Order: sequence, then C-alpha cells, then structure tokens
Amino acid sequence: MNTSFRLLPEVASRGGSEIDLLAWALLAVSTLFSVVIAVALIVFVVRYYHTREVNRQSGWLERHHLATEIVWTIVPLLILLIFFGWGAEVYVRGHQPPPETTNIYVVAKQWMWKIGHEQGSREINQLHVPVGQPVRLTMISEDVIHSFYVPAFRNKQDVLPARYTTLWFQPTKTGVFHLFCAEYCGTSHSAMRGTVIVQTPEEYEQWLRSGEELSPEQRGRRHLASFGCLQCHDPLEGNRSGPPLAGLYGSLLPLASGHTVRVDASYIRRAIVEPQAEIHRGYQKMMPSYQTHLTPEQILEITAYLKSIADASGPVPGPAAF
Repeated sequence: MNTSFRLLPEVASRGGSEIDLLAWALLAVSTLFSVVIAVALIVFVVRYYHTREVNRQSGWLERHHLATEIVWTIVPLLILLIFFGWGAEVYVRGHQPPPETTNIYVVAKQWMWKIGHEQGSREINQLHVPVGQPVRLTMISEDVIHSFYVPAFRNKQDVLPARYTTLWFQPTKTGVFHLFCAEYCGTSHSAMRGTVIVQTPEEYEQWLRSGEELSPEQRGRRHLASFGCLQCHDPLEGNRSGPPLAGLYGSLLPLASGHTVRVDASYIRRAIVEPQAEIHRGYQKMMPSYQTHLTPEQILEITAYLKSIADASGPVPGPAAF
C-alpha cells in the first residue's frame, strides 16, 4: 500500500468510499461556515471600528432582527439533521453483515492479534482474507480493551474482555494493509500492529490448504473431552447430569428462573465461566466455573463445535475421529 501522506488513506473495502464522501462533505460544510464567520468577523471589525468608544452604559438601545435569528438557527439545524440521518444510515448498514460471510475468530492479547479461520488455519498479527467476499470477525480480549483498526477499510471496533464484539468488511482490492490497535492497552501498545493480506479467492484457498490444521470444531470437541465435559454433557443423549449438546446452539433454553434465553456465543461463554448464573430448568447446580481453565480462544472453539452440531441427528464423532 502506498504509505505517502493522504488526508484520508486509500479505500480498500466496500462502503469505504461512502464513508469518505461523508467525511469530505462534513469537512466542506465546516470549512464553508468557518470562512463565512471569519469574513463576517473581519467585516464587522472594520465597519464598526469607529464606534468603539460609544457609551453603551446609558441610552443603549438593544435591537434584533427576528427573521435573521430564525434563519441562522433553523438552517444549521437542518444541515446537522441531514448529516445525522446520513451518518446513522451508513453506521447501521455497516453493522449488518450479509447472510453469507467468511467467519474468522480474533483474540486480542497484550500485545498481539491471534486469529483463527474456520478451516483450521491460525496466524498471529496477520489476517489473510479473500477479495470481493464479505468477512465477519468475532472478537474478544484476553486482558484489557483493545481496538481492531484497519484504516484502509474505514473500520474500527473495540475488542473487549468477557464480551464478544463483531466487525465485518468486504475487501475490494488485493494488497497488504496496515492493522493497528487503536486503544491504548499498555506499555507496548505501539507494537501491537499487524497486516491484513487480501488475496484472490484462489490464492486464499491455496493459503488455507498450505497451513491446514484441525478445524475450530475439531479442537472444540477435543477440549470438551480433555476437560471432562462429556462426562456430564453427552453430545446426543439426555440421560446425563447435564443437558445434551446436539441441537443446543440457537435454541430457546428454559431456565430455572422461569425465563428463556437464546443459546448463542455469549450465552455459551457465560455458561462456561459463570455456570450458576443461568441454570437450565430440570438440572442441578453442579457445574464448576472454567474461567481459569479455558482461554477465550478455547471457548470460541467449543462454541464453533456446538454450532456445528446444532442440527445433529446421528452419531457425533468423538476425539478419536480427529
């Protein structure tokens, strides 16, 4: 990427040009009003300089022009409302990813970006993505607040501990682009940077095959086995002390409190780190917290496995199959 100075860096994602247009429009209107106010100030100073010694303490008549005051109040208000509506529409649309996306998991840690692809490939401080395809990032932090920022994509999203945040973009050109942490996160904050490598779909598939590893679903299944979770949670059968895992993701879960909750990534994380907070109706408070045993990356992999068996109706493969 050309690193020469630009007021706005190179646009390399869908929607970035519209954000640029909004930024340029705001700059133009701000400049116009600044120039008008500065010129008016100079004109008034010169025009009324000779009255600087007028006695305003007695006999001073306050005058105003109602129509002028209404105009200079209503016109700026309308301009601001136009920009508010325009910006809100761009913001909302920019936070609604399309149905089909390339899903990637990001774990931020002082001071690096750990990235995992659905196909199994993992990388640090590098993010490979295909050009022309929407990419959705699911992100969480292991320690403090970070911020995932790719200037060329016009995208920035805080990455928080104990909470998932998402970000999506669609690259429009191949190349290598800067990745920064835009939130001060400690002494080596300035070193927490990386690159986003946008490739053609063919190059991306070749890169995925070259670093083929266990998929997140496979690693998640192994975590469940190695930490003894399957002793209580059989993937298919419900005759254990914990509910079955198949069909769990995406379902409406009845709670002992009488409420229901949608099982998504956030609920699964809460059930692992705070298992006593929301008890499945019909089951006892037996599960210990795994907050100090499982990393955010491992919890994401367990979530990926549960998502993969959301519609399972036959035998679920065990660790030996992997």
